[in-house]
Parts: sequence; C-alpha cells; structure tokens
Amino acid sequence: MLIVHPQRPVALELAVQCATGLLARGVKVVAPREAPEGLDVPRTDAEEPTDLVVVFGGDGSILRGSEVARAHDVPLLGINLGHVGFLAELDEEEAAGIVDHIAEGAYVIQERMTLDVSVMRNGELLSTSWALNEASVEKAARERMIEVVAEVDGRPLSEWGCDGVLFATPTGSTGYAWSAGGPVVWPTVEAMLLVPVSAHALFARTMVVSSSTALALEVLPRSPSAVLWCDGRRLIPLEPGDRVEVVRGHRPVRLARLRDSLFVDRLVAKFQLPVQGWSGRR
Repeated sequence: MLIVHPQRPVALELAVQCATGLLARGVKVVAPREAPEGLDVPRTDAEEPTDLVVVFGGDGSILRGSEVARAHDVPLLGINLGHVGFLAELDEEEAAGIVDHIAEGAYVIQERMTLDVSVMRNGELLSTSWALNEASVEKAARERMIEVVAEVDGRPLSEWGCDGVLFATPTGSTGYAWSAGGPVVWPTVEAMLLVPVSAHALFARTMVVSSSTALALEVLPRSPSAVLWCDGRRLIPLEPGDRVEVVRGHRPVRLARLRDSLFVDRLVAKFQLPVQGWSGRR
C-alpha cells in the first residue's frame, strides 16, 4: 500500500514512479481511498490486508501510515519529503532504488515500542488509544494551566500546574518530547519518558522509567478541561477528574530498514550536529 502526502507534488511523482516500477515487477500495488488523483492504482480500505506500507511524505504522513501498518502487523517504509523526517528510512534523493528493495523483500525489520493509553472517568473505562511517538495531555484553552498529578506504579509522584504532560517512547524522544526539553533516548532502550511541559514547579524535570512501569496522570477536580492527543492524530477530550493510564504497548510498529545504519549517525545527519573536529580512535 502506498500512502502519499496529498499536498506535495514531489510525493505524488515519486509514488507514481514507485508504483510503475513495482507493477512492472509483478507486485500488486494499492492505495487508500483518500490518495491523491494521479496515482493510477486500485483504491482500497485501510482495513484490507497488505504486506508493506510505503509512505511518501514527512513524519505526519508516516504516523498516518503507522496506523495501517500496526493494524495489519506489517512493516512500514518511509520516504522523507518533509523537514527532519526522523521516522523515515530514505530522503527524496535516495528514493530511486526502493523498487528493487521492495520487490525482492530486501529489507530488515526494526520493531519500535508503542504506548497503550486508557482514559478512565468515574472509575470506568471511557476510551482507549495508542501512540508510537507520544501521548500528550494538554490544556484545552490558552488562558489557564491544567492542574494534574502524576503517578508511577500506583504511587503519586508530583502535582504540576502546566501546559501539558507528555508520555513518550524512545522513538518519540526526538519529537515533541525533545522540543519540550526531554533527552534523546536510543530506540533500543526499553524505557518510557514522562515530560512536563512548561510546568510552574521546582520539581518538573523529565523522568525516564522502565518500559514495564505503569504511568498515570490525573486531571485534578480544580483543573480546567484538557485534551489527550495520541501522536497528534487521535483526540480524546478530558474533563476534571479524568485519569489517563499509560503502559507499554502490546503491539509494536515494525519499520523496514534498507541499511544497517547506526542511530548516532542518523542523529547527526537529521539534526546536522557539528562533528567536523572528530578524528576517531587512532
């Protein structure tokens, strides 16, 4: 399945080239019903089985593709046409060779941890969702902070008056959590991050906990309403007194990798870190 950013002409151009090459190799190619015009392949529902999800776009498009890939437990291959594109495997200028890799299955799978998210209201389950990058509890209106209390393994950690609180995976540590002052965590580390956002408190630093930890956040009764966003895509409104519970996800997202590159090299390249003076071990 090909997922294409609807407002980037280069995304459609590369997707058409990819589809043409795959069809010539005898590979069945489909696209979701909302795919842009010009991609001349059969349309299908996201619920239909697929073997590989290929995304042409930025991290937002890749997060959209992750929903399909996770639902079918199939790999996701991202071609970055956005800005940083940390989730993508290739940039635009590297996309020419993907047809052979896809047709021959010449890629390795890297599993990325997810989060399972539950919202409780009055002691009853209200809603569930999941996140690859982060689940963020945020204030619903600009004029007031939300009042929350964080919990770790069933014990209270701290109250915060803040703009929000993030629950992030190692994959998400280079996204919103990093912008909020959190650390970069290697994707192979089994951990979760708890990141207060603009908290009015002396003790308001990022916590890095084991992936087996049960995290929770209660919106205090005196707080204004809040919202819960999962990967910035799935929204759940929160009322005072609601409780958000977060644990390690039961199903990972599987990323297709075409090369065995080190995460540190990806970090340096994506953030354009200065390494010119490095000489290495002699």
